[in-house]
Amino acid sequence: MIDTKPVPSALGLHVPDFTVPATGGEFTLSAHGGKPLVLYFYPKDNTPGCTTQAQQFRDLHDEFVGAGCVVVGVSRDSLKSHESFKAKLGLPFELISDIEGVLCRMFDVVKNKMLYGKKVLGIERSTFLIDGNGVLRQEWRSTKADGNAAAVLEAVRRL
Repeated sequence: MIDTKPVPSALGLHVPDFTVPATGGEFTLSAHGGKPLVLYFYPKDNTPGCTTQAQQFRDLHDEFVGAGCVVVGVSRDSLKSHESFKAKLGLPFELISDIEGVLCRMFDVVKNKMLYGKKVLGIERSTFLIDGNGVLRQEWRSTKADGNAAAVLEAVRRL
């Protein structure tokens, strides 16, 4: 059972373990113990901002790996959509399919947004840095797609 209590503003606290469906099989937080983890939430596959953000994480991926860090993207899209998005962009990291919204609730990233003049619930672009001990070290909320990966990489290097 996953503890889905939100972890916002919980910097310095341990993130509860979770196992969720992802490209490449299930993703379990504790399986990556000892390595920092970047968990970036994005609204939707194949949209302009989300494509830009994924490409920037892709382009810096070797540097994240060099820093000993794992990068994972999260949205509420299906695994089928994720597989297509991953292949289309040549993403070297996994994408988590959070259709049930378990991680979205845990990290409190679902917010009211305006879309074409209407209020809708959607994922607020947010990124979280979890250290190798499972402790939340930094968060970026309501972030812009462009430049997010570079800012996160700098924080990884400072760990």
